[in-house]
Amino acid sequence: MFEIGNSLRDARLRQGLEFPQVELATKIRGKYLRAIEEEQFDVLPAETYVKGFLRAYAEYLGLDGQLYVDEYDSRFVVADSIETSERRRSVHRQHAHSFERRAVLLALVGITALAALVIVAWRFGGSSPSTPLVLPPQSGPVAPQLRFSGRGTYIEVRRGSATGPVLYAGTLRRGESNIVSGRRFWILVRHPSKQLRVTLDGKAVALPARKTLAVIVTPTSTALAG
Repeated sequence: MFEIGNSLRDARLRQGLEFPQVELATKIRGKYLRAIEEEQFDVLPAETYVKGFLRAYAEYLGLDGQLYVDEYDSRFVVADSIETSERRRSVHRQHAHSFERRAVLLALVGITALAALVIVAWRFGGSSPSTPLVLPPQSGPVAPQLRFSGRGTYIEVRRGSATGPVLYAGTLRRGESNIVSGRRFWILVRHPSKQLRVTLDGKAVALPARKTLAVIVTPTSTALAG
């Protein structure tokens, strides 16, 4: 175990670097660099940015970026990830229950509509069986499901585009499998493992072999995000 902030500060000072120089080179705002050195990670805009900023800052100083990310994980993420995982599972269960309730409600509405149509046909259409009764569809199409798993891979999934709402963000763990629904996803992948598997509506999504990539995935295509 070592102190992340002090180690980075010492490396910066040894090289005679000031925050404006580092900010210009790394594109990381000075106040975030200062927060990293003071280990005030809650100042950064979101949890998903901490590891990227930490890795970029360490590597700019000639240090092992992965070592600093691992140290951050061991000290700050383990406890939070358990709580986050439980919260995520709870949200998934709530979504599943909500979907079931909507399905039951749609079924009841369909049955009621069918009964009303039969009554109207019986009253006004006579008893002749020669005229078929055409019924409307009972429910709309089900949105495709995006599934992803793969220990050690950092993945961020947003709906629609890079500015869309976050559906998932974090490093996948052993045995963890996630499901989100929709028709268009923006996906960011960092350091994909060999176990990474991504499917949409049951079909495998082919991802380019890159250390870091962003793609737009739909039921009909997969393309690199601009």
